Amino acid sequence: MSETNGHSEKKRLTNPPKTVEIRITRREKIGAKQYTETFELPYRPNLNVISALMDIRKNPVTKDGKQTTPPVWDMNCLEQVCGICTMIIDGRVRQACSALVDDLLVASGSNAITLEPMTKFPNVRDLKVDRTPMFEHLTKVKAWIELDGSYSLGPGPHMSQEVQQERYAYSRCMTCGCCLEACPQYHEDNYIGPQAIAQARLFNMHPTGKITIDDRLEGLMDDDGITNCGNAQNCVQVCPMGIPLTRAIYETNRDITVNALFGWLRK
Repeated sequence: MSETNGHSEKKRLTNPPKTVEIRITRREKIGAKQYTETFELPYRPNLNVISALMDIRKNPVTKDGKQTTPPVWDMNCLEQVCGICTMIIDGRVRQACSALVDDLLVASGSNAITLEPMTKFPNVRDLKVDRTPMFEHLTKVKAWIELDGSYSLGPGPHMSQEVQQERYAYSRCMTCGCCLEACPQYHEDNYIGPQAIAQARLFNMHPTGKITIDDRLEGLMDDDGITNCGNAQNCVQVCPMGIPLTRAIYETNRDITVNALFGWLRK
């Protein structure tokens, strides 16, 4: 990035290559050995990584001319909303739908792009991972609002503009897993991670959600809870939605401390 008149200016691909190499880390099934295959595509402007993968899927032949199986990955919305196409692209965790080939080539200074599956989740096949642990974390912290029936409950409770703005930021989480992949503390079951903590914060700030705040805070006090955060702050660096995860961790940690000291007064 360069600065011109106080504004950030994106570098452009001024001398595009004739071909683009896509190096994909592959695995045939769970537990199988990983290996790498390189594919070569004719360069076309304005492609994203998903488009490149779809081109490879149409004709899965490696750069060396070997016929192989089409690569496997997850995708859905293609608008950086669902988070399911998250993978490691040139060493950085991000969404494949919003990763533009031109930008990646400019950043690397080469004609090669490396695609790998996330490492913090079970690798199912190729670039596809099982993100079930994230959803189990949401269940553990009861990341929802209890409702009494499906009928109309009338106008919702009043919330200040400040609270609405903070809750909106947390509500943008798409459960993509970027924060967990980048977190050095997150490994399997030893830390619940910033994603679940932020969602607990989201519902604890809701006037109705405060009724069950004790349940959420207790879910964050186990051995894999919030105290395992090492304050690396990698999570906010990679979050594609710019969610204030470190603020959520700080505020929730404070709530846990207050609840431990004075929560008995509400009982």
